[in-house]
Amino acid sequence: MNQRRSKRPHGQLRQAQVVSTFGPGAMLDLPNHSVLVAGLEHWTGVSEEIVEPRLAEKLCILLEVPSIKLYAPPPDPQDPTAPQTGIAAWQFPEWFIVQETSAGDDAPTFRSRMMVHRLALTGGKFIDQNKKRRPVVPIRFVRACRNGHIGDIDWRAFVHGAATECKRQLWIDERGTSGDLGEVWIRCECKAERSMSQAAILQNRALGHCNGNRPWLGPYEKEQCGEPNRLLIRNASNAYFPQLLSVISLPDRDERIKQAVDSIWDTLEAVENLDQLRYERRKAKVRAALEDLTDDEVLAEIQSRTTGSNEHTKTVKQAELETLTASKQEIGNDQPDGTFFARTLLPEKWQAPWTKALERVVLVHRLREVIAQVGFTRFEAAAPDIEGELEIGVRRAALGRETTWLPASENRGEGVFLQFKRQAIEHWFARPEVQKRGRQLETGFNAWVTEHQGTHRKFPGLPYILLHSFSHLLITAVSLECGYPASSIRERIYALPSVGYGVLLFTGSSDSEGTLGGLVEVGRRIHEHIRKALEIGELCSNDPVCAEHQPENTHERRFLQGAACHGCLLIAETSCEQHNDFLDRALVVPTLENLGVEFFNLAT
Repeated sequence: MNQRRSKRPHGQLRQAQVVSTFGPGAMLDLPNHSVLVAGLEHWTGVSEEIVEPRLAEKLCILLEVPSIKLYAPPPDPQDPTAPQTGIAAWQFPEWFIVQETSAGDDAPTFRSRMMVHRLALTGGKFIDQNKKRRPVVPIRFVRACRNGHIGDIDWRAFVHGAATECKRQLWIDERGTSGDLGEVWIRCECKAERSMSQAAILQNRALGHCNGNRPWLGPYEKEQCGEPNRLLIRNASNAYFPQLLSVISLPDRDERIKQAVDSIWDTLEAVENLDQLRYERRKAKVRAALEDLTDDEVLAEIQSRTTGSNEHTKTVKQAELETLTASKQEIGNDQPDGTFFARTLLPEKWQAPWTKALERVVLVHRLREVIAQVGFTRFEAAAPDIEGELEIGVRRAALGRETTWLPASENRGEGVFLQFKRQAIEHWFARPEVQKRGRQLETGFNAWVTEHQGTHRKFPGLPYILLHSFSHLLITAVSLECGYPASSIRERIYALPSVGYGVLLFTGSSDSEGTLGGLVEVGRRIHEHIRKALEIGELCSNDPVCAEHQPENTHERRFLQGAACHGCLLIAETSCEQHNDFLDRALVVPTLENLGVEFFNLAT
């Protein structure tokens, strides 16, 4: 591959964009070039380390490496005399289309343009027989496989159907105005031609089998593959899915608990319940060591040691939920430079008939989220599971030849957390009509799995779908008053039967814009916003079609959604942790179908 380098950058991206959208292996259009972002070995000026031990530990387990570091993408230096920093990019694809149209003798009625390889260009232009310099644009079709490998299509083999020695000129014909693949033909001057629609049919094997090419890692980088090649539109939305793992930085209070228990472990080792702990706390030595720590915190630490369950075995969301649901008035260190600080809102400030299923409202004044890119996929996204963990067995394309560090970004923001009563969720889940709706949703999921062979995705369960749907309604409601656009508010759904249930809405950015105070103010009147969200959910502008949608409907092919559409539940995918899947408005509020499966009911 040809690598573009110069003293001046060909294009610029925000650091957060590199991690979330345009990491190694991504294709993007710069002002003058179409490029493939290079692997981590070709990044220069990487120096800003992002420290987050909990995330680093998770990544080591996931990637099976002894240690790993997190670094922010290299910044653009403002000093022109400073050493050059940046991210290298490889020119891709290597086939181009000459811009001027040409009507050949055999094709006088449609648009026909010459296809040329990079080696036929001079200074980025094509010089025709009349010595005129013609502008070119990269061809929009490439080949790729599900393992992330990518490369140029062997156009001569595609047109002729087999190995050929024909070297005559290739043309791309547009035999219509719709842009449909059936109207796009690749033609050779030897009269051989083939429609691009045939390349889109996987069963045709028109593009052959993948040779394991990994051009983002450098020339001649390949690995064993053999997957059938698939047609990929270069700027399509399924061309690149970064695999991200994120955690919320938790306060250092956990370390304080560990140190306190360490100092008197010989006394606490035999403690099995709260009564025994309270007895031991009467002793002066124990009382002094455990000062300002609650019984629940200390007992949880003792049990984690005696059962072998510690932070190493806790999932990402389990550790976060335990912190958010801590039974104390203040969480975190209330310091100006702190990374996490939250306060529990007094119940009398949010209690209402429609909030009786809530147990706690927590105002998160400050939080820090760290996001790391682990790898990427093409054609299908591989999102974290409902516990915030990435599957270990998923095949992901590597970001570099060796994994010693990963690109990461950190966002600082605020949020509001709602904890639901476990008994209320369990009582709702046990209702026969809810169980029936659950079977319908799971049938739709199974139909989706049939069409996505090899997926590691699992059905999340009805409590998750309930909280997820409620979260989307609440995001729509609060965005009207909190000062943040709906696309800036993100969700974190906690549906962990062994720990609890909750919804965290938060916003964050790399600067101070994520901490304007709007979501905290929303939290002070959360009962009003919940009522508004429930009212929004009862009627959709697309009803009755939306309310009557069945997940197993093969005609609509929305297998992962119940009563959900762009008129009610679907929001910006940057806000949703499941890419707008696993949603059903009927589980939250009554709809026109009146299934009787709703969790909330404003009429009662």
